[in-house]
Amino acid sequence: MKVIAQNKKAFHEYDILDRWEAGIVLTGDEVKSIRAGHISLVGSYATVHNQELYLLNANISPYSHAYAKAEELAKRSRKLLLTKRELRKLMSEIARKGVTAVPLKVYITGKGLVKVEIGLAKHKKAHGIKEAIKERDIQRETRRELKGKITY
Repeated sequence: MKVIAQNKKAFHEYDILDRWEAGIVLTGDEVKSIRAGHISLVGSYATVHNQELYLLNANISPYSHAYAKAEELAKRSRKLLLTKRELRKLMSEIARKGVTAVPLKVYITGKGLVKVEIGLAKHKKAHGIKEAIKERDIQRETRRELKGKITY
């Protein structure tokens, strides 16, 4: 598995409750662009429309050697592929208030397929973000102290 892009901002702004792996419907030029690393997941999210899951606001830049380079297609909505059981469960979870689906990372499997890891997320409050930063700082300090005490 080769990770192409990660949505680091999602981990900062949301509490991730659950994760799913979904396929994504792409054109050939988009696959080549993703392999080159020209994708951004910042600000993107997944939504249900007509009993299907779509990825919105994911920016896949046009492939440089493509015949048609349409910039307006870079942020088009893309269909995500899940089994019916997974989709039904995800739709019931999204129906809860305050829960949304965000893409966490895009990667290529060993078979060459492009997959998206979707996370079921709940938005952190401002004090929750501050607490997470405090905990991270405390862990960093304890690691530094432990590292300084080890002698060879």
